[in-house]
Amino acid sequence: MTVVKDAEQDFKPQKKKTSSDEDDKRRKKMVPGGLMKAMIRPGGGDAMPSDGDQVIYHSTVRTLDGVVVESTRSEFGGKGTPIRQVLGKSKMILGLLEGLPTMLKGEVAMLKMKPELHYGEDDCPVSVSDSFPKDAELNFEIELIDFSKVKARATNFILYTKFAIYRLLWVVTEDFGVMKKVLHEAQSWENPRDLYEVKARISAKLGNGQSLQLHMKGEPILFTFGKSEVPKGLEMGIGTMSRGEKAVIYVTSQYLSESPLLPSVEGIEEAHFEVELIHFIQVRDVLGDGRLIKRRIRDGKGAVSVLELTHKLHISPWFIPVMTVDVILKKLGEFPMDCPLQDSRLRVHYKGMLLDEKKTVFYDTKVDNDGEPLEFSSGEGLVPEGFEMCVRLMLPEEVSRVTCPPDYAYDKFTRPDNVPEGAYVEWVIELLGFEMQKDWTGMDFRAIMNDVENTKSTGNRLFKEGKFALAKAKYDKVLREFNHVNPQDDEEGKEFANTRNLLNLNVAACYLKMGDCRKSIETCNKVLDANPVHVKALYRRGMAYMETGDFEEARRDFNRMMSIDKSSEVNAKAALLKLKQTEQEVEKKARKQFKGLFDKKPGEISEVGVIENKNDDDDAHEPLISEQDEDIDAPEEVPAPARMGSFSRLFTRGMNLFKSLGVNRCSIL
Repeated sequence: MTVVKDAEQDFKPQKKKTSSDEDDKRRKKMVPGGLMKAMIRPGGGDAMPSDGDQVIYHSTVRTLDGVVVESTRSEFGGKGTPIRQVLGKSKMILGLLEGLPTMLKGEVAMLKMKPELHYGEDDCPVSVSDSFPKDAELNFEIELIDFSKVKARATNFILYTKFAIYRLLWVVTEDFGVMKKVLHEAQSWENPRDLYEVKARISAKLGNGQSLQLHMKGEPILFTFGKSEVPKGLEMGIGTMSRGEKAVIYVTSQYLSESPLLPSVEGIEEAHFEVELIHFIQVRDVLGDGRLIKRRIRDGKGAVSVLELTHKLHISPWFIPVMTVDVILKKLGEFPMDCPLQDSRLRVHYKGMLLDEKKTVFYDTKVDNDGEPLEFSSGEGLVPEGFEMCVRLMLPEEVSRVTCPPDYAYDKFTRPDNVPEGAYVEWVIELLGFEMQKDWTGMDFRAIMNDVENTKSTGNRLFKEGKFALAKAKYDKVLREFNHVNPQDDEEGKEFANTRNLLNLNVAACYLKMGDCRKSIETCNKVLDANPVHVKALYRRGMAYMETGDFEEARRDFNRMMSIDKSSEVNAKAALLKLKQTEQEVEKKARKQFKGLFDKKPGEISEVGVIENKNDDDDAHEPLISEQDEDIDAPEEVPAPARMGSFSRLFTRGMNLFKSLGVNRCSIL
């Protein structure tokens, strides 16, 4: 679902000042005889418009002598386009605000207004030209063409802009410049968005009813959403439609941009587009830079349509767009998860092709895998990154065509023999189905901890394979779920606390390998806040401090290790030796880098030397701590952290060195 707010309700003024509040204040200024009405032609029915209703009317303004001042009618010099406004929302003169609600549909009436009821009102919200006789008493001939009885509600949809639903009338923009009237309900829930390929049947006319010639007519048009191939307001209206829907989209001049469909918009005040949205193809720019593109070939199953939901919930289909997800969940009991966004067990068929002239096929599961689908668990780095990112966005039984750049295909993954290095590839993927990982609901503590151990083992494997981000995601997932685990006795509590500490330390190790030493330190602090004498946390934090150049903090952590646990003395001394070597090297480089910087007299300028880094890898010392392959929980198993750039590393350590030498004449703001 795309809805993120609450359920349908009658429009109510907000706490802040609204148009209705201001209109009430204006009404209090009215005096008897300021507004008089004479019926010219009666209307039909007995319903009259009220606040929140859209009204469509023609207006002709005359002086008491019968001279036409302005008119919307073509016979009196107007453009023939009626006025369309929303009572209580649009800016209107007070006489119309009071007079229109007294009229019936089709009625023609003369409203005689004193100056304070039209444009002569103090602080009138509607401006007119200086030549307009706003200080004179005027006659307004009004024909109420139509009005729509509506319920209004402001909402926010994820896939497109903010708009409000007015039962069969949608206000797409807050200034009422784009509105939509539904003629035929949609058959699905999805709406087009940027890059979607849209097929629609479109006709148009001006506000006065005259036909508007489009560049393409008759046959359905094809356009790419978001590429300015249709007028801006029309595209915004289509963005609120779903497959099979028919609607009239009202677009005022400020939203009528030139496009291949409507090359010229000069002189058009308002256009009415009748649209039938036949079909659209979902196209996603997964990375946002146009390199990894997913194009849906066949729709999947699993997404609940509006009509299906209304049938299940026994409610009006117009109640769906304004329901919260929470309300739907409560009513359905269990809402299906359409896409395998979370880690899952996936089954897919796919065909991989090179993007060459022949579209050379390098693998096809239906041919090369004896017709059996590929089964894999997401989140474990078992398929190329671009492949997995797109599969996570698919519905069961969906077929999509994916174009992938080499860095998200096989340049960072085991490359098939017939795929050259640096090759762009195309996959045609069919998601047969998926199974979500089981949650811990209803599981006892032992079963939960067994599941934790399996997940942690997977994370450890990914860590050792150098897939640090994926490993971190595994540890983070367990830590999030731990927020809902409540041990029942001291023994369980101790095991739970120890496991959580080890997971945090593994996360810290991932941060260290990813080069984010500060976050590694913050994660170690979580462990030390709970247990200040945790030796492994001190060791890992000390390694992170050493990498950032905070040598005193690192030395303090390593010395504290030995004072807490004598068995850690070997590791601590080895770390201190590495710390000393690092300090000496940094000092040597810093003195050479900043030689003569502080030797000059005031006013003289010294040139800072440049260190020739003959081999940057020489600075990436192998760790002095022995490594083992069993787990990454123990401090001695921390590999050498990812190194910062040479200048950043040298600058940070150099500043700390200056402080230790008493040279603290530079400040960083």
